[in-house]
Amino acid sequence: MQPVTIGIIGGSGLYAMAELTEQEEVTVDTPFGPPSDSLLVGTLAGRRVAFLPRHGRGHVLTPTEVPYRANIHALKQLGVRFIIAVTAVGSLREELVPGHFVVPDQAIDRTKGIRPASFFGEGAVAHIAFADPVCPHMARIIAAAARQSSGTTVHEGGTYCCMEGPQFSTRAESELYRSWGCSIIGMTLLPEAKLAREAEIAYASLALVTDYDCWHDDHDNVTAAMVIETIQHNVAAAQRTVASAVEMIDPAAVYPAHSALQHALMTDPARVPAATRERLKLFMKG
Repeated sequence: MQPVTIGIIGGSGLYAMAELTEQEEVTVDTPFGPPSDSLLVGTLAGRRVAFLPRHGRGHVLTPTEVPYRANIHALKQLGVRFIIAVTAVGSLREELVPGHFVVPDQAIDRTKGIRPASFFGEGAVAHIAFADPVCPHMARIIAAAARQSSGTTVHEGGTYCCMEGPQFSTRAESELYRSWGCSIIGMTLLPEAKLAREAEIAYASLALVTDYDCWHDDHDNVTAAMVIETIQHNVAAAQRTVASAVEMIDPAAVYPAHSALQHALMTDPARVPAATRERLKLFMKG
C-alpha cells in the first residue's frame, strides 16, 4: 500500500467520510494495542488519506477509553504527516453560537492522568515543546477551508478546555473555565495533540460547537434532540471542510512539528532498554 500522508480523526457524529472513494479497510497492530477501529484508507479530493473514528464506529468508546497512543501510532505507521482532528465541543462564550466552527490554537488540560499521555517512559525520557499545542500552519489551512466550504461562521483561535468526562461540567466548573479565558470545552483534544507532537505529525483541530455549556441561561432549554440536530448539520459542514483542507495541504510541506523530537530525547540511547527501543522504533533515530 502506498504511503498515506494525511490522517482524519472523526469525532462525535463523524464516523465516516461520505466522499471517500477507492476505500480499503486496513487493520493495524501497534505496540500500544489496537486503535479505536480499523482505518479506512481512500481517496479524498484527489489525495490518499486515512480516516479513523475516534470513538469507534457506533460510538462505543468513552473519551477516557479512547486508545490515543494506538490511534496516533497506527496513523504514523501508514506514513501520516498531517492530521485533521474533528471534535464536538460546548461553547463557553456568548459569541460562539451552536452551529459555529472553532479552530482552537491553545488548550488547558483538565484530564485526570488516567489517559497515557506519552509514548515515552520505561527507560526513555523525552520532553517535547508544547507551547503551541496545535500546528499553526495546519490551523490556518483548516480555518481557510472552513470559511470556504462550511457555510457557517468560523472562529480562528481560542482555548480548548479538555475535561475528563464522560460527565459534563458543573456550573461552578463552567464558570471557572470561563474565568480562565477558555473558549470551548470538550473531552478529546488531549492527550491526542500531545501524542501527535511526539510522533512528529502536524496536527490541528476543527471544533464543532453543539451547544452552550451549563454556564449559559439557555442551557436548561437545550434538548438532546436539538443537540443531535446541530451535530448532524455540523457533520455535513465538517465533511465539506475536511475535503477542502485535504486539497489545500501540500503533502511535501515541512513544518516545525515534523522535527519535534530533534532535541527532545534526554536519555542516552545506549541506556534505553531493548524492549523500550523496540516499542519506540518508529520515533527513535539510530
